[in-house]
Amino acid sequence: MSAVRYEHIKTCKQSGARLGKVHTPHGTFETPVFMPVGTLATVKTMSPEELVEMGAGIILSNTYHLWLRPGHEIVREAGGLHKFMNWNGSILTDSGGFQVFSLSDLRKITEEGVHFRNHLSGEKLFLTPEGAMDIQNALGSDIMMAFDECPPYPAEYSYMRQSVERTSRWAERCLEAHKRPEDQGLFGIVQGGEFEELRKQSAKDLVSLDFPGYAIGGLSVGEPKDVMNRVLEFTTPWLPEDKPRYLMGVGSPDSLIDGAIRGIDMFDCVLPTRIARNGTCMTSEGRLVVRNAKFSNDFRPLDENCDCYTCRNYSRAYIRHLVKTSETFGFRLTTYHNLYFLLKLMERVRQAIREDRLLDFREEFFEQYGFNKPNAKNF
Repeated sequence: MSAVRYEHIKTCKQSGARLGKVHTPHGTFETPVFMPVGTLATVKTMSPEELVEMGAGIILSNTYHLWLRPGHEIVREAGGLHKFMNWNGSILTDSGGFQVFSLSDLRKITEEGVHFRNHLSGEKLFLTPEGAMDIQNALGSDIMMAFDECPPYPAEYSYMRQSVERTSRWAERCLEAHKRPEDQGLFGIVQGGEFEELRKQSAKDLVSLDFPGYAIGGLSVGEPKDVMNRVLEFTTPWLPEDKPRYLMGVGSPDSLIDGAIRGIDMFDCVLPTRIARNGTCMTSEGRLVVRNAKFSNDFRPLDENCDCYTCRNYSRAYIRHLVKTSETFGFRLTTYHNLYFLLKLMERVRQAIREDRLLDFREEFFEQYGFNKPNAKNF
């Protein structure tokens, strides 16, 4: 039996969204799910205990960054990432492929792998599919990601076709190099940009390799939301119904709901933690920038409809004071709230699927959140 297994529970009659469970060596979580990002073996400013308290069952860590610091051999010596960071739930590690995209000024792509320059020191590095597997095997994550190329948006068809073909070849090499299939599941990553033919080809290539799960990559890289939704609509039908589907790098409330409607089970993004450190909060009525002066004597909670630790105990005025003075506790409070907001949003999405009313829920949420208003501000 695969180390990672998807259990389908229900399909929403109104929207076609899926309710399910993903079983891993370190626990089971319900889907659709949002995964908080712990790039360097920590979700910034949060403790593992707080993540459990708010309902997180799986978090994501970053292969490239942990390879550089502290080094995968140190994590291996510690007994793996779970023991190293004292996290007992599931962990997903990305492959480093996104850094091929984000560090475009520092890298060169070849058939064998990618030549990097360390973004911290300038040191020359070389990462291959085999290397990405060795690092992730050392980290001991429940779900590993195949090493892929994430092309920019927009990209020419000819370049994208070559990129898709290379990603498929790298995926085969990843499977061959994976040393722990009994306790680590390896997901393939579908690429192809906005081109339906290439997405179909990428999906068929990867499905033929029989991965235990599949990600859709190369989205949320600057394309309009309608393009992302259209790509999901013609890509997810080519993915197996009995395996999890993961949309990489997406975390805005509207995209989480729209992705679930289009058959996505798993999401991750640094968005809620990153904007929290700038004093931007997600609330039931839309975006709230608590550092703004108008909140200096506002003693209400961040969100009067929220029951998280932050909203139960602290006011906008106090949090604004902490953020304006760069007090770490302020960033902890806003981060806790944003993560809790998204985790609870996904609970509500799952409940709406159970009740066959996800499209109705989307309309209600968008209306309350302000997405339907002219000039509405998104994240």
